[in-house]
Amino acid sequence: MTKKKHFFLILLLGSLTALGPFSIDMYLPGFPAIAKDLNTSIARVSLSLSGFFIGISLGQLLYGPLLDRFGRKKPLFIGLVIYILASLGCAYTKSIDALILLRCIQALGSCAAAVASIAMVRDLFPVHENAKVFALLWLVVGVSPMIAPTIGGYVTSTYGWHAVFLVLMLLGLLNLIASVAGLPGTYKPDTTISLKPKPIIMGFIAVLKEPQFYTYAFTGAVAFGGLFAYISGSPLLFMKIFAVSEKTYGWIFAFLSIGLIGASQVNTLMLRKYSSEQLIFGALTCQAITGVVFLIGSINGWFGLTEIIILLFIFLSCLGFASPNASALTLAPFTKNAGSASALMGAIQMGLGTLASVAVSLFDAHSSVPMVSIMASTSILALAILYFGRKNIKHKVELDKDSAMVSFH
Repeated sequence: MTKKKHFFLILLLGSLTALGPFSIDMYLPGFPAIAKDLNTSIARVSLSLSGFFIGISLGQLLYGPLLDRFGRKKPLFIGLVIYILASLGCAYTKSIDALILLRCIQALGSCAAAVASIAMVRDLFPVHENAKVFALLWLVVGVSPMIAPTIGGYVTSTYGWHAVFLVLMLLGLLNLIASVAGLPGTYKPDTTISLKPKPIIMGFIAVLKEPQFYTYAFTGAVAFGGLFAYISGSPLLFMKIFAVSEKTYGWIFAFLSIGLIGASQVNTLMLRKYSSEQLIFGALTCQAITGVVFLIGSINGWFGLTEIIILLFIFLSCLGFASPNASALTLAPFTKNAGSASALMGAIQMGLGTLASVAVSLFDAHSSVPMVSIMASTSILALAILYFGRKNIKHKVELDKDSAMVSFH
């Protein structure tokens, strides 16, 4: 594979992967405007975010077997069409209940792009390169939380929140065109895979029984729950409690994203010296300590806006180290059923993220305590899962940093 082709492929896969995060982040500055226009509360508007997470969780379980059975392209194209139509519906909705439903449908479309792009990483690149490729995807994905809320803030303040969903519709259309024109064939459809419920469920169970899968999948998913709590709680925290403007919120969100994405790129350099497992353990330890300090300070009212931004920056930076390595080690044991494995990994991640998001939505609070409590809890639990779970891995497929070989312990 030439460097030019390699770069284009990473860019395209990153663009597909970023569609979901962009859909999550871009409309966040519009929460107050949506609440006012639809005559509801910001906490209830945040349920549309939870609806999106639910759609992604369910959709990934659907698309995993479809991607293995029919190849990567057809399910991807269908998903993008669903996303485009749902985005159009969101732009013209008149009720919060309709918005929640349409956001769920929109997520069902966007998750096809996420599952397909992750599976194609496993299709196209050697196992020992997966962590680096995932880190590069994080760089592309990272552009979305850095610019999406900022763009969303300007679009909302200038044209209204409805226009945000028209922009998302356009992004879906551009991804569809780029995929049709430039996506290579990466996987030969496996006609032996049944789409009947029982074989699909048994396939997922087989994947879930792999100790390396469930250890790193749940470690990464629980840790990621802290990010979902932050995303769901940040509009209320910054725009209601600290009364920052829509544009300022967008810039704060963009700054905090630098920590998440910057760490994922430093992670690529760190892989030259440390193993993925070492980096995950170190990152989660730091994240747990940060979460506990953040929680104690929030309960006692020690922190102002500046201190909260600093602590969130550290917390998200730790996640930037943990997530790419957790993803790579989760999928490392799989080849033939990588689509189902990536779908199940994503479903677990989004499912637990939804729980964290809904938990934050239940509190229309006047402090950061509910959000921070969930962030601290997910960090501690993720560290515990990693510590105890890796003891059950007897034959670990590991990323060998010194050669192109996959080592088994």
